[in-house]
Amino acid sequence: MTARVLSPWLEAELRTVPEIEVFSTVDELAEDLADLARRHPDVATLRRVGTSRLGEPLTALTVGDAEADALVFGLPHPNEPIGGLSAIHLARRLCEDSALRDRLGLRWHIIACIDPDGLRLNEGWLKGPFTREHYARNFYRPAGDEQVEWTFPLDYKSAYFDAALPETTAIMRLIDQTRPALMGSLHNSEVGGVYYYLSRPEPALHEVLQAIPAALGLSLDRGEPESPSMQRFADGIFRMPDLETLYDYSEQHGHELPASFGGNSSASYARPYETLTVLSELPYWDDPRIADDSASTVSYAAALREQAAGFRELFGWLDGVMSATEADLTPTSAYVRASRFYTRLLEPWPERMEERAAEPGSLRPATVAEVVSLRGSVHMFRLRYAGMLLRALDAEVALGNVTRAVREQRARLAAQYDAWVAEDGAVTPARVLPIRALVANQYGALLAAADHLATHRGAGS
Repeated sequence: MTARVLSPWLEAELRTVPEIEVFSTVDELAEDLADLARRHPDVATLRRVGTSRLGEPLTALTVGDAEADALVFGLPHPNEPIGGLSAIHLARRLCEDSALRDRLGLRWHIIACIDPDGLRLNEGWLKGPFTREHYARNFYRPAGDEQVEWTFPLDYKSAYFDAALPETTAIMRLIDQTRPALMGSLHNSEVGGVYYYLSRPEPALHEVLQAIPAALGLSLDRGEPESPSMQRFADGIFRMPDLETLYDYSEQHGHELPASFGGNSSASYARPYETLTVLSELPYWDDPRIADDSASTVSYAAALREQAAGFRELFGWLDGVMSATEADLTPTSAYVRASRFYTRLLEPWPERMEERAAEPGSLRPATVAEVVSLRGSVHMFRLRYAGMLLRALDAEVALGNVTRAVREQRARLAAQYDAWVAEDGAVTPARVLPIRALVANQYGALLAAADHLATHRGAGS
């Protein structure tokens, strides 16, 4: 399949990604972009496009002089550093290869890291060891209304948001200035397989995107989508989520959209310009079962109820610890704000999963991939959000805030967390995927999308 679907030039481009041992820090990404501008002044220009909340300069490298534009930004979620490396490799290849620039026919605007403040809070795990435990104990993901990807303006029915972050505002300005034909918001997942989001269906592009993982020894994810509201275009390819769709789904099912969730996505903001947004989700750890769409021995309803029980237990722990320590916690702590947000976000999930389990269609056998993704989400969120709450409590102790509540709850949660780490280690495959393959997949998806657009403009070959 791969040999028939992937063009020789694209296969050759996948091979240009070198071996990569570790992820890059904020300072390393900034220096890499600046170095490319210094070495290629004839084709590349570096400019400041904004300032982060904590005063970090946000820089973009513009490469080429085509009439149509592409906008690419890494780290819209700061626990997802694959995109920073993909952005740098893309910038390097475009600077070095005029034939590639000509083939794709775009002027590229590339931001390696759009959330430097958040990435700095993940730097404890970027150089390894790349174990699930080390990652989770050094994990940080902002509250919803502090995420660059989810703080674009929203005015839909009763949902309204206009508190765009400075980083988000920088992206908005670039979108309005360039009206990009293509936009790459560079994300990644954690365990399982590769999947994609597109802002619109592009059937001729789907099979190419599906073939790229196999060419790199990765699995295509055929498991559960991140939300039941998401539209599936093809195996492993979904419509880019937006708050309008989530709002309508919640309304149809009698649920309220969390008031604190935040705003809309980058794809929604670029929609008036008919921008094709491509978002690639790459895991750090492989679970080949995620590609298995054969029937399991478990019903879909039973798998959903098992997931609901796991999330109910997790919410109980997070809510209990937060409630017991709330009065003692530092309100300006990023870890505290994030822990508070994810605790509230998790609360209604078990009931909603049980509602789905009660639907007649859920009596069917679940596929192996569905069972793996439903169970895996429980492990992922335990390690993520209980780990981040532990970081919040450790930070309080480091500040000298050693109240009885902080000390006791920290000890309770630490013991439970150790048990969850051990359970995850016993059931979750932890084969670390080569960073090179992950970057190549994300890079290849961007090139495939750009070439697809060029072909439709009559510029491809």
